[in-house]
Amino acid sequence: MERMNNEDIKKADAEVWDWINKEQIREQETINLIASENFASLPVLAAQGSVLTNKYAEGYSFARYYGGCQFIDRIEKIAIERTKELFNCEHANVQPHSGSQANMSVYFAYLKVGDTILGMDLRAGGHLTHGSPVSFSGKFYKAYSYGVDPKNEMIDFNIVEDLAKKYRPKLIVCGYSAYSRQVDFKAFSEIASKVGAYLLADIAHIAGFVAAGLHPSPHPFTDFTTTTTHKTLRGPRGGIVMCRKKFAKKIDSTVFPGIQGGPLMHVIAAKAIALKLASTNEFKDYQKKVLSNAKLMASLLEKLGYRIVSRGTDTHIVLVDLQPQGINGKEAEEILKKVNICVNKNTIPFDPLPANLTSGIRLGTPSVTTQGMGEKEIGLIVSFIHSALTNRSDDKKLASIREEVKNLCRQFPPY
Repeated sequence: MERMNNEDIKKADAEVWDWINKEQIREQETINLIASENFASLPVLAAQGSVLTNKYAEGYSFARYYGGCQFIDRIEKIAIERTKELFNCEHANVQPHSGSQANMSVYFAYLKVGDTILGMDLRAGGHLTHGSPVSFSGKFYKAYSYGVDPKNEMIDFNIVEDLAKKYRPKLIVCGYSAYSRQVDFKAFSEIASKVGAYLLADIAHIAGFVAAGLHPSPHPFTDFTTTTTHKTLRGPRGGIVMCRKKFAKKIDSTVFPGIQGGPLMHVIAAKAIALKLASTNEFKDYQKKVLSNAKLMASLLEKLGYRIVSRGTDTHIVLVDLQPQGINGKEAEEILKKVNICVNKNTIPFDPLPANLTSGIRLGTPSVTTQGMGEKEIGLIVSFIHSALTNRSDDKKLASIREEVKNLCRQFPPY
């Protein structure tokens, strides 16, 4: 059987291939510090481009609404069992197309429109689906938020408990997108228990650390746990929802047919592969390097005069306050783009600027660690960032830094 390769794509559609090729070059020549991105492994990419993309498989293993699913069923079953083993959970659904849909399945299964939820404020590090007014989570539910202590920029559980007792939420959400410290699932569980709330942990960013034993597990403290599979897990873009066994039937029926139709079986196969790889000692070593690289990056930036939110990190995220440098996040993102360093502007706690400007940038180390970069390279990256932001009006200097960045990237190709 013939398989399509890059040349076949080029012949079939030269216009689209041209843009794919440009993106491939961009990834090869760019230092990627987007905390929510990574380079998927080659087996994951291969699975996503496999014949599994042809198969419709509405329903669940051994109970489909389509024929011809006998092999598909086995693949999904493998992904489920690997999730349960890796994260020590009672039940797993691997069909959600994204982390947002994984969260949606929990909300739709156990909340009614107008019920109260309590999650972290987006500007303090939460996610859109944790109660933001522009998200379904803020439109369908009465959302209240907690933030961080202004002194240390960490979660104050006394405040979280006071808010929970005041608003009596049906669901409390923990786990974040731009909070760089460990999440105390046990403390959240105790608060949820006091007010009779369900507890949802969104571990999309820290799933790799949890799998490697480098971050406390949400289980058995949470009722529901959701994750993406493409960040620290190095898998395909997609989501997973985990829960206690007593919630399984309702969660499954909410995912399908409640909010989704046929699952993406090529993606589920890729999830299964990523989960197997995440159970290896090599993966644990990789996660240790991701963490050590982030800690080093934060330390080196701080020595150069940058203010690191919460004065450090326990994860892959380094949140930088650029106010001392007299520059906003949007400007920094654009300047670093000129030197082939990819970051994202990000709000910081109590940010005086709007979300389209921000006072900070969010940096992450998964991608560069996947490429094999270590202490020496992190030092170079920090020096590139500092030099670019310091010489932001010097086009000649920026061009010189860009060439240095490209040279470094050539030494550490992602594939």
